[in-house]
Amino acid sequence: MDIYPRTQPVAPLYPIPLTLNDGTNTDFGQFKGKVVLVVNVASNCGFTPQYTGLEALYGKFRDRGFEILGVPCNQFAGQEPGTDSEIAEFCERNFGVSFPLTVKADVRGRNQHPLYAELTKFKTGILSGLVKWNFEKFLVNRDGVVVARFAPTVEPDSAEVIDAIEDALG
Repeated sequence: MDIYPRTQPVAPLYPIPLTLNDGTNTDFGQFKGKVVLVVNVASNCGFTPQYTGLEALYGKFRDRGFEILGVPCNQFAGQEPGTDSEIAEFCERNFGVSFPLTVKADVRGRNQHPLYAELTKFKTGILSGLVKWNFEKFLVNRDGVVVARFAPTVEPDSAEVIDAIEDALG
């Protein structure tokens, strides 16, 4: 069930390849049957403190089949300049991040990661097309289909996000 109507069909994301921050090659299929919040993250952004809320969400819902996938991106004002290992260390040291991170990736433009090529087909209200900034959030249901999209300014612990996660978890 869609939380928000989308303007364009989005295919299940499972076949899309991913490389995790530790170099593991996998695909989005590793999340099959789970609800996933995909977030493009950055270490030097005004929204970086959202890592705290993201980790709290992960702790709260993980046992119910919820995952978070952080996608570090340096496309917005160079706010993620570190290497993959520096990013992982920063996240763990400063925010206790335990959810998976990918290697640094482009979320828009000519070298846009295939995951974001699909995610950005989900459009609702003012959030359409390209990712606008760091910490934009996409909620993917257990069938691998995007069901909600949240602006960077929407805090992870907001009622809007929590209600959408609860709905997707069933």
